[in-house]
Amino acid sequence: MIETEAVNLGVLILRVAVGLTFAGHGYGKFFQGGKIEGTGRWFDSMGMRPGKMHALLAASTEVGAGLLFALGFLTPLAAMAMVAVMVVAGWTVHRENGFFIVGEGWEYTFIVAVIAIGVATIGPGELSIDNAIDLKLIGWTGLVISALGGVAAGVGQLAIFYRPNSVPSA
Repeated sequence: MIETEAVNLGVLILRVAVGLTFAGHGYGKFFQGGKIEGTGRWFDSMGMRPGKMHALLAASTEVGAGLLFALGFLTPLAAMAMVAVMVVAGWTVHRENGFFIVGEGWEYTFIVAVIAIGVATIGPGELSIDNAIDLKLIGWTGLVISALGGVAAGVGQLAIFYRPNSVPSA
């Protein structure tokens, strides 16, 4: 038998840990290292053009979606945004490096997306803003919004903006 209180606590732990980590990743784009300018140059170099615009979009999405996810507010939409960012990151940065992150693979992007989809599907739990305002976008609705919406948004962004440098043949 599953204890409701334990499930709510477990989902809260997942939401807060993953959401704040995601938000922290976006914060880093704004305030650490090369900041938005440097992140923009990196995005340009990988083919996400215009780089500065995508750096701002990625950082803002990571901070906003991460905080919403941690709070359990508009959870399927926050999860959708997280999935979209992870689709783009997985394709542009990690896809050619295998699965595991120790080889710069796409393991991290996959796990973040799956956790976001899983939480959106089961719901953010009783310890969430969605519950407090009686917003029930869970089950198949949460799954479709987060998974299909997120993949569609990520693929759409890649189709419109991803223009990797072509390597001249020898």
